[in-house]
Amino acid sequence: MFWKLYGLPEQILFNFQADNRCAISNAVTCTDCLAVGPECAWCAQEDFMAGTKQKERCDIVLHLMKRGCRADFIESPSAGVTMPASNGNVQVAPGEVSIQLRPGSEASFMLKVQPLEKYPVDLYYLVDVSASMHKNIEKLNSVGSDLSQKMENISLDLRLGYGSYVDKTVSPYISIHPGRIHNQCSDYDLDCMPPHGYIHVLSLTDKIAEFRSAISKQKISGNIDTPEGGFDAMLQAAVCQSHIGWRKEAKRLLLMMTDQTSHLALDSKLAGIVIPNDGNCHLKDNVYVKATSMEHPSLGQLSEKLIDNNINVIFAVQGSQFHWYKDLLPLLPGTTARQIESQAVNLSDLVVEAYKKLLSEVKIQVENPIQDINVKVTAICPDGSRKTGAEGCKNVKSTAEVLFNISIAMKGCGTTEGRKYMTLKPLGFNESTRVNIHKICACQCEGSIKHKRICVEETSQDAETPSSSDKFSSEHCKMPKGHLVCSGQGDCVDGKCICHKTKLGTIYGKYCEKDDFSCPHHLGNLCAGNGECEAGKCKCSSGWEGDRCQCSSSLRKHCMNSNGQVCSGRGTCVCGRCKCTDPSSLGHLCEFCPTCRITCSDKRNCVPCRHSNSSQIALDQCKTLCAYRLHYTEKSSECTADDPSHFRIFFIIFIVTFLIGLLNVLIIRQIILQWSNNKIKSSSDYRISATKKDKMFLPTVCTKTVTYRRDKPEEINISKLQVNETFKCNS
Repeated sequence: MFWKLYGLPEQILFNFQADNRCAISNAVTCTDCLAVGPECAWCAQEDFMAGTKQKERCDIVLHLMKRGCRADFIESPSAGVTMPASNGNVQVAPGEVSIQLRPGSEASFMLKVQPLEKYPVDLYYLVDVSASMHKNIEKLNSVGSDLSQKMENISLDLRLGYGSYVDKTVSPYISIHPGRIHNQCSDYDLDCMPPHGYIHVLSLTDKIAEFRSAISKQKISGNIDTPEGGFDAMLQAAVCQSHIGWRKEAKRLLLMMTDQTSHLALDSKLAGIVIPNDGNCHLKDNVYVKATSMEHPSLGQLSEKLIDNNINVIFAVQGSQFHWYKDLLPLLPGTTARQIESQAVNLSDLVVEAYKKLLSEVKIQVENPIQDINVKVTAICPDGSRKTGAEGCKNVKSTAEVLFNISIAMKGCGTTEGRKYMTLKPLGFNESTRVNIHKICACQCEGSIKHKRICVEETSQDAETPSSSDKFSSEHCKMPKGHLVCSGQGDCVDGKCICHKTKLGTIYGKYCEKDDFSCPHHLGNLCAGNGECEAGKCKCSSGWEGDRCQCSSSLRKHCMNSNGQVCSGRGTCVCGRCKCTDPSSLGHLCEFCPTCRITCSDKRNCVPCRHSNSSQIALDQCKTLCAYRLHYTEKSSECTADDPSHFRIFFIIFIVTFLIGLLNVLIIRQIILQWSNNKIKSSSDYRISATKKDKMFLPTVCTKTVTYRRDKPEEINISKLQVNETFKCNS
């Protein structure tokens, strides 16, 4: 035996068994056992551990065999990889892989990518023909033959194609004025072709003369806004394979020439176009017919279509917008950007340089991912370095071999329906690897009527086809008030809960409602050692309280006032100290609350306690109800405002004060009027003397008021007085 061979004591093995997750999972079916972990196995032997109460059929293989389970009755499927014989004349090998997985397991295989030395190349020019690009278009006439000569050393066969684009033919992208709708350049006395979303001009051909002829006939067009509809045209050029003439065996290059940015998804809402781009081909007579009815594609949608159709993109950009396209490269795999010089003098060199760069990068893209399946890709580059994720290898020389370690893990069964394969695709290659996934989520014994019952623990056989008596017994396993069966931590067997086992601790109780690990600790002890943990909360023993049962109930007396109230009814007692719940309360017992109406009412009832002539009955009441309030009643007067008698006194004082004030106002007014009348009467008897001194006096007020209009200041006549002249008021 294994344990005897290595000299391991049996006690150590049993201790290990108590800690392994298979044994403590309490799995009652073979399927549940397989889901615990890839090391778990199930014993389907009928007489396994006969005569024992706990058979524990779920365990690791070694322990099951030690306990008497024969190897041919052990259900323990393992993960595996099956690969067909590979064909040597391929770029990507293997072409297909079958992987068998169970929950928690992982399988790995090596994928080899070997670029060919020379590829056939399909190069499609997608050119912005707005007015600012006319000099670059003229340069394309000489590019065809020049490029063919330079590509001879790196390609077996070169084919060229051509298409043009401007923008969506609606406002506000183009002018819809009747005089300009067909010729956007009419204001400049130029003959421009009508604007268009995308026109496929020339399918891929190896006849360079046809390419040059198509370029020579190209006219410029125009639009209003700065961005163009390049991404709209790019998607059509990628998906319309039969129109463009893309070859399956060729490297597919799409070169987009422009000097401006491109519209993105949602931009078309400015023109009232709200239908999302469906990603399909819509060419009719080589013209894109959905430009005015479908939105621009999103970057994610465009990236998906480029990868699906094995298209490598070269952005050839003139001017400052080069950096805008360069920033998009991480979002569009298999693309590169180059800056073209004035009049595209470096265009052929640019294409060759970009093509070599694309060939030197080998990356893997995971397509059609499956739920609950994780894929990890590690590239082993020719220089010995390792790159994880989708980074891949760079600067790979032609004919060099790149290896990818593919690890595929299964988290869980989840759903076993739907697609059961994924694709590993090297970017820019027309070959890929199909990975078939076989999920093992059931045991073989479940497919056999003869061995059906040994796929399930004997104690839970009846639970598979519940009867009315089973349902009735399950009610005995529930706590009242709608709790789960066995609190969700156990299984109901014959009306009794069998609690689950866990590494965290022990689950116990009639309804498996208690445990020794989920409640808070105090000084290192669960519930301070003074209670039990129930449903995640401490249930304190008699004489203890607090969220951790850390406080003795005897401390509660320190929170009670002489009236028997806990914290004066305005707080809670926490370990012998009041915690006031009313923010306006204060004091050791929350007894002070100047703004509380109940305090003022109670205090008025206790006012007689301060008078010695109170009745004996009132004094007896003071001893029981008002002893704790007396000292505060004498010291404060905040409650007088609430006393009804004080309200009446205040109202009377207010009325008297108001009447006295009103009387004083009337008396003062009468005195002022009388004084004014006397003064007017005495002034009529007054005569001004004609002495020299009196002549120097000029009265400043006339009995008549002089008015004038501000709008006619010329009517105002002010004459200067002579030295010996007296100012007189005109009557």
